[in-house]
Amino acid sequence: MAASFQSIAKLLCRLSPSTLHPLRHYQSCLRRLPVRSYLALPPYVPPHHCLCTAASLQDGEAAQAAEALLRYKDRPWDYLESEEYIERYGANPVWAGYRRNHKGGIPPQKTRKTCIRGDKICGNPCPICRDPNVIIHHQNVKLLQQFISPHTGLLYDPTQTGVCMKQQKKLNEAVNTARDHGLLPFQIPYVEFAGEDYSNSHDAVGSTPPPQSLSSGASWYQWYSEISPDEKEVAKVKKTYKAYLKS
Repeated sequence: MAASFQSIAKLLCRLSPSTLHPLRHYQSCLRRLPVRSYLALPPYVPPHHCLCTAASLQDGEAAQAAEALLRYKDRPWDYLESEEYIERYGANPVWAGYRRNHKGGIPPQKTRKTCIRGDKICGNPCPICRDPNVIIHHQNVKLLQQFISPHTGLLYDPTQTGVCMKQQKKLNEAVNTARDHGLLPFQIPYVEFAGEDYSNSHDAVGSTPPPQSLSSGASWYQWYSEISPDEKEVAKVKKTYKAYLKS
């Protein structure tokens, strides 16, 4: 009977030696320990149970992230009033304290084109791409106001906020749309008009002369008639461009 058990054990070792290796290592460690600690140790647990627990935790976190994305997809402005946003950013804008990693002491003169290509996110993404709950929308006024200067009313330069060029383009479109819908205030540029723009003294905007004042062969307006140029001005121009004129 004992010989049959030994033959079965040898057969198992030949087929899959890696299966019994953790058990042998565990038994050898138990032999080296004292008797008290040996009795207090728990029974051997295969490593695949730990892997299943870690995988289940990762699946739960992924499900929570997907649920958060769906929750703020239709109403992205609710994220700025949530406890999660306040705990992460506080009263600061989303781009506060952001610094892009770069080689050397001189930062790049412009931000990257995009942070997300396909399903891959680059290292050290911009303040908008790093948080999937920050969604640019023309109704998300509180988010748009974080990127508008209160002094000039213009968007901050991307080198100051660190936003990639793709998200900066979306910001420009969202701000213009919000201003068209009246969600964001904007200032009309001041234009100083001259009095000549409203004067009717010029013949082009003045009253049309009566037909009887026209002589035969005369044009209706004086600038339509033949104008003879000044001979002195013509001679001066010919002298200047003499090398380029054809003889």
